[in-house]
Amino acid sequence: MHAPLPAPSHEVTDSPSRPVGRLKRWVIGVLLLLGIFALLVGVKGAQIVAMIQAGETFVPPPESVTSAKAESFGWQATQGAVGTVLALRGVTLSAELPGVVSDIRFENGASVKKGQVLVQLDASSERAQLTGAEADAQLARLTRDRVEKLHSQGANTQSELDAVRTRAVQAEATVAHLQTLIAKKTIRAPFEGRIGIRQVELGQLVSPGNPIASLQSITPAIVEFLLPQQALARVKQGQKVRLGVDVFPGNSWEGELTTINPEVELSSRSVRMRATVPNADGRLLPGMFATVEVLAEASHPVVAIPATAVLFAPYGDSVFTLSEGKDAAGKAALLARQQFVRLGERRGDFVEVTSGLTAGQTVVSSGVFKLKNGAAVVLNNALAPPVEAAPQPVNP
Repeated sequence: MHAPLPAPSHEVTDSPSRPVGRLKRWVIGVLLLLGIFALLVGVKGAQIVAMIQAGETFVPPPESVTSAKAESFGWQATQGAVGTVLALRGVTLSAELPGVVSDIRFENGASVKKGQVLVQLDASSERAQLTGAEADAQLARLTRDRVEKLHSQGANTQSELDAVRTRAVQAEATVAHLQTLIAKKTIRAPFEGRIGIRQVELGQLVSPGNPIASLQSITPAIVEFLLPQQALARVKQGQKVRLGVDVFPGNSWEGELTTINPEVELSSRSVRMRATVPNADGRLLPGMFATVEVLAEASHPVVAIPATAVLFAPYGDSVFTLSEGKDAAGKAALLARQQFVRLGERRGDFVEVTSGLTAGQTVVSSGVFKLKNGAAVVLNNALAPPVEAAPQPVNP
């Protein structure tokens, strides 16, 4: 008999179609991603193109500015400088002789007259010596008179007469010397002025040269300043001078140029000058820093604009003039045209234009920093700040 045959196996191996299906799914997924990416790129590109086209056709709105006209003024030419206020006369009083302060006859900061007694040093010893010296002088005079009378009668010799005369002169000299010592112990004001803070006290022993107080004559005041040597062709004695100090803003004093030094300082090539300024109220004190303007004798015409109208730049200063024209959209508008200028002297809120503008031209007075050449603008002069040649700022 034959053995039975084995039963057939039911295990199924992987079909070759499965890897192909999986690859198809990957391909389809990648294609979908690429499609989405392409769609996004297309949308974004369309947006960028639309923005570029909108930018090319965009017309910026006009800027709001204020305006001013270039005006012709008659300005008096000035030479500016910085200087120092000095006293007309000023000294530091001191004792010439040693002594003890026995009396003080002034108040700190008081005004004193010429010859007024300020400090008295003890001179009791000198006065006692003076009494004896005056008695000796009186006796010497009587002796001289008696000997001269006898000499006229031939009762004595010439040598005796000469001796008594010499004695009388010596006695008078001793008296004068003691009187001088007493006078020097009385310290008086050498001129009228204002005295400073005293530096001695009653009972203090002072030595020769010890300071007692400062005495300054400040009416009128003197201001000393330097100008470059080129200014000698434009200034002369007698010209008007205007003075200001930062201690009193908004106040000025007018005086006269009184002294021009006859030499040029080698270190600075400048000339030292002095002006005399009335100082009736005494507000100008020695040592104050001052700004000085030497005024020319005649004025000259200038074209000036507000300083706020100037766009300052390293490559050159410029302004924006206003004229009628068409904007980028072709509509009628007021346009700002940039124009370079040369500037001169500045005075208050105004600045001189030496070239680049003529009187009567209209310029942008505020808002120049936001403009470019050819920009359209609208005027709103209701907001324009006041422009003054001599502004008076007020502290809040």
